[in-house]
Amino acid sequence: MKIAHINMFYLPTYGGVERVMQELAEYQVKQGHEVHVFCCDSDKYSRIKIKEEIINGVIVHRYPYWFRLSLSTFIWPSLSWRIPKYKFDILHSHVSGHLYILIAGLVSRFKGSKHIHTTHCPWTDAFRPGVLKPFIFLNDKILNKISFRLIDKVVSITPWENEILQKYTNKEKITVIPNGADTILYKKIIPNNFKKKYNIKGKIILFLGRLNPTKGPEVLAKAGKEILNDRKDINFIFVGPDEGKAEEVKGIIKDEKNMQYIGPLNGKEKIAEAYQAADVFVMPSYREGMPLTLIESFASGLPVVASPVNGIPYEMEENVNGFFVNYGDISNLKEKILKVIDNPKLAERFSRNNKEKSKDYTWEIINKRYLKIYEDAKNKN
Repeated sequence: MKIAHINMFYLPTYGGVERVMQELAEYQVKQGHEVHVFCCDSDKYSRIKIKEEIINGVIVHRYPYWFRLSLSTFIWPSLSWRIPKYKFDILHSHVSGHLYILIAGLVSRFKGSKHIHTTHCPWTDAFRPGVLKPFIFLNDKILNKISFRLIDKVVSITPWENEILQKYTNKEKITVIPNGADTILYKKIIPNNFKKKYNIKGKIILFLGRLNPTKGPEVLAKAGKEILNDRKDINFIFVGPDEGKAEEVKGIIKDEKNMQYIGPLNGKEKIAEAYQAADVFVMPSYREGMPLTLIESFASGLPVVASPVNGIPYEMEENVNGFFVNYGDISNLKEKILKVIDNPKLAERFSRNNKEKSKDYTWEIINKRYLKIYEDAKNKN
């Protein structure tokens, strides 16, 4: 098949959606398909000079954006007259609520392609700048309803989305396919030099993800600082790119020897090292879809303390995979982190349960499910 993935960003941009696209696209290349990616020419912070390149067998096309509305929202209508130059069996768009979803749908009808869309759960408007509010309103009332009519199959990443999606499309069109985990996370990294590299001694509480307001990294930093008033055998490590919260986190942890913000890690092995060196994974988010990091932490055998928001309770069970703590509840967050750290048998039980659960979320399994959807759509008249 000839397959196109369409999204706002692609490599080198760091984020869950971009990593999902990379996993799908590179797997599809290995299966013998011709795979293209269409995105705007930004990494969220600056223009990318290279407009056409091949990355790990994936043909990447970056088209100039005209203007931006927020850190993650760019307008690049040039897609509408550039993508029709190609003929694809499958147009696979990502992240609902953007103009390029409508463009992909129109092109699919014009060129006879099948349009598959993965939503990536963008259904709350928390922490979004005021300039986006009118566009979110118009998306809900007009754009999404038109765009979803031009989609052959909708993939939600969590059942939490399905009731919302039925405002825009028939439930028969909706299939749930969760995110996955890379095979490297299931293998022991030997030697693991993470602690040595960052001069860490003792237990590690890990935050790994974008330092974005919706992810709540500052909540964990505040809880960690209070824990360290009494404990010196625990370290709080923050990994990920800055999306508005790094300076606040750095300000909270600046006087603490056992707290570090080390920025983003590039490369799957380095990320696997961080997970495997940790003792507890904490996700203190205000909202989430079906986060990659949750499944990655499961695959790494980490007990999890997370906010019970959106798609997380569909994949994680209280006192089976870890503990739930409501967003912003610093007192309870401290209690649950210490409960895991101070109870090795409990931590080991969570670890075993999470490793077992993660076996159903390998990218090979997830990719096969996507390819089945492609084939079914392609063969359906």
